[in-house]
Amino acid sequence: MEATYSKVFFGIFISLIFAEIIWSLITKKGSYNFKDSISNFVIIIIGKLLKPISLAWGLFLFNLVTPFQLITIPTNLFTFLFTFMVVELVYYWYHRWSHEIPFLWSIHHTHHSSMWFNLTAAGRLNWVGKFTSILFYVPLVILGFSPEFITLSLAISLLYQFLLHTEAIGKLGFLEGKFFNTPSAHRVHHASNKGYLDKNYGGMLIIYDRIFSSYVPETEKATYGVTTGFIGHNPFTIIFKPIIDWVKRALKIKNNTEFISE
Repeated sequence: MEATYSKVFFGIFISLIFAEIIWSLITKKGSYNFKDSISNFVIIIIGKLLKPISLAWGLFLFNLVTPFQLITIPTNLFTFLFTFMVVELVYYWYHRWSHEIPFLWSIHHTHHSSMWFNLTAAGRLNWVGKFTSILFYVPLVILGFSPEFITLSLAISLLYQFLLHTEAIGKLGFLEGKFFNTPSAHRVHHASNKGYLDKNYGGMLIIYDRIFSSYVPETEKATYGVTTGFIGHNPFTIIFKPIIDWVKRALKIKNNTEFISE
């Protein structure tokens, strides 16, 4: 059954990308670059190959802390909705810290480094992040939340976020900036425009950006990519160079600190 669902979702994924490519060609929006899209697909494919390992890692962590749960929250529709809201809150802060903390940014950089914004960019996710992001949800298990509900909440949010990575959907009128995230709000998040930097961190929900004053509406055309410039099309460079650069900076700071202390 799970394999059937995976095939269905994969078919929808490919069909929507194909439709978006046709839309981009007809409208001459230039949302796609061949080399960039190939890079994204390579990153996605290797990520899929790593998925069984990352899922096993997450399951191991959740099972490890389950005996230490402070309480056991019952599982029903109400508690699932509550869990989803809490998971979205954790996601908001994890995402925000991924922009504010250098090490986490070195991982998240991969997702933002493309200068083209389209559905393939949704899967442009660092392989290391598949093993680090789950750590932020472990405390929820200790607090008593169901690991199954946490996992389901993350899956729903990620599926929804796939649809946010497009220029084919314009602004959605009164829906903008209210409760749910939108493609318009997420274009702002991926933009390197000065007024757009480090805004709109929400996953499926935009409400936490409202609460924590990080919401900005789309008012001008977005320029995509990172402020440090184009990183290239090599998938391994896209994944590992920012992390290697962070390690080099960290070691340099450490060496300078030791030199001063001497």
